[in-house]
Amino acid sequence: MQAPGGDSRYLPIGEHGLIGDLCTVALVGTDGTIDWYCCPRFDAPSVFAALLDAGKGGSFELHADVPATTKQFYFPDTNVLITRFFADDGVGEIQDFMPIATDPSEADRHRLIRRVSCVRGRIPFHARVAPRFDYARQPHVVTREAGTVTFASPALALALTSSVPLQTDERDAWTTFELNEGEHAVFALDNMAPGIAPRGCPTEEAEAEFTATVRFWRRWLSASRYRGRWREVVHRSALTLKLLTYAPTGGIVAAPTTSLPERIGGGRNWDYRYVWIRDAAFCVYALLRLGFTEEADAFMSFLSDHVSLGRGGRDGPLQIMYGIDGRCDLPEQELHHLEGHRGSAPVRIGNAAADQLQLDIYGALIDSVYLYNKWGAPISSDRWEEVCTLVDWVCDNWNQPDEGIWETRGGRKNFVYSRLMCWVAIERAMRMATQRGLPADMPRWRHARDNIYRDIMRHGWRPDLGAFVQHFDEDVLDASILMMPLAKFVSPTDPKWLSTLDALGAGLVSDSLVYRYDPEVSPDGLEGPEGTFSICSFWYVEALARAGRLDEARLAFEKMLTYANHLGLFAEEIGHNGEQLGNFPQAITHLALISAAFNLDHALG
Repeated sequence: MQAPGGDSRYLPIGEHGLIGDLCTVALVGTDGTIDWYCCPRFDAPSVFAALLDAGKGGSFELHADVPATTKQFYFPDTNVLITRFFADDGVGEIQDFMPIATDPSEADRHRLIRRVSCVRGRIPFHARVAPRFDYARQPHVVTREAGTVTFASPALALALTSSVPLQTDERDAWTTFELNEGEHAVFALDNMAPGIAPRGCPTEEAEAEFTATVRFWRRWLSASRYRGRWREVVHRSALTLKLLTYAPTGGIVAAPTTSLPERIGGGRNWDYRYVWIRDAAFCVYALLRLGFTEEADAFMSFLSDHVSLGRGGRDGPLQIMYGIDGRCDLPEQELHHLEGHRGSAPVRIGNAAADQLQLDIYGALIDSVYLYNKWGAPISSDRWEEVCTLVDWVCDNWNQPDEGIWETRGGRKNFVYSRLMCWVAIERAMRMATQRGLPADMPRWRHARDNIYRDIMRHGWRPDLGAFVQHFDEDVLDASILMMPLAKFVSPTDPKWLSTLDALGAGLVSDSLVYRYDPEVSPDGLEGPEGTFSICSFWYVEALARAGRLDEARLAFEKMLTYANHLGLFAEEIGHNGEQLGNFPQAITHLALISAAFNLDHALG
């Protein structure tokens, strides 16, 4: 499928599925090409990055070598991806998956298996493996020995084995082969880490790995307690979130890609392969609601073990994001040798927003601790001391201007959402202190909490607009305000809130899709327009449901589901023509989907 109005060398962002092994992922296009893969972990330099530069990025092509239409789906209740090819002379398919290592000696292999079969008739296939290491910056050497092709760069080596003969040149390996009905071919790509020897993947082993991978995902999903409406959609979101989890630490990346554009041809291109503190409360809420207590435990352990209170002063003790291993240094750089997805430059790695001041993260973090203390396990004494340190800092600094939830680069402002989440930080800590009898400076906390509330009501509410607004004393709407009733700052039926909901519906909503804000009215330091933000669209559904407008909420939710890709996956944004935009898939969008589905289903009864 050609990108709408764009470069035929690129599949649209939404024309991809995702496979992974809880350390890294690969994106597989509907044409059978793997055009994004980082090894050995999410934030490692790319091996295949044709998604960001069709000419230079590298890919693993595998497709029918005759004209064919394709369809893609997940093997039921798993993250095993099936791509089917329908040609005049038959039907073929590729089963793509990454085994989950249960043997510690195999943990660093990160094996990528592609099992090809002809299910009807006769189908010729073509394969080409063209790695381009380190975002196509490092050269590599190709060697062949004992049926194994090795691609070795200075920093990483991969071994390719195949059940069909391969040809090679100085950079790539390729083959053409034909399968009759019932015949199979297998390709396996292994990370050649220290202690990992190349190993073939014969048909029998591929079958065993397939069976074990299916069993892993189905056993994991069986822990879900969700039995409501839209179960299949919710479970696909849960399976996606699990794929975005870095098992060694429990962190969940915001998305597994970098620099996929928020507008084709634009410069709003960012690296999302990190753990955002903002996602914490949404993550814990969604996982615990569905019954995935181990994942909630792991994420809380990531926060405890890797989120240190390192910074101080007016910049705060927390960063807004951390590396999947907890590192704080995430320097941003531009890769000018890559053209970007459909010419959307620059391509960026690292993220300079890590150094921004975003006050809302304190509410998100403490709310996650509150939820985990309520539904998971009681908070430890050490963790409570850290909470107190954070709350005391918030009491002293809540009235600072900051960059806000949307990480604007146009200067700090007094964002209402930032104030709201500072209120959440203090209010949730007060709840925990009261419920558990924990020591706290309650008079000081209560004074700060009440001052924030009054400040929002005095400066964040605009009577002439009839709405709460983006930042103080200006008539700019912002979809982050949808969190007010979700965070229990206002009643979902408060007259001021209902008026705000109407204003947001009139000013920022288009066919259930919600814009964050209008950049022309509220300059954010970046050029060009953008699409609607899918997380905001799901917040809108939940706000409607909580306000009792169930028919509107259900219709908006059903409409949103039509914007998912063919596998039920969402990127960060939806473009004007309905295409997926931004990094893909995005964790917080799927977290918001789960929350909206859960609460809408509960409200419908």
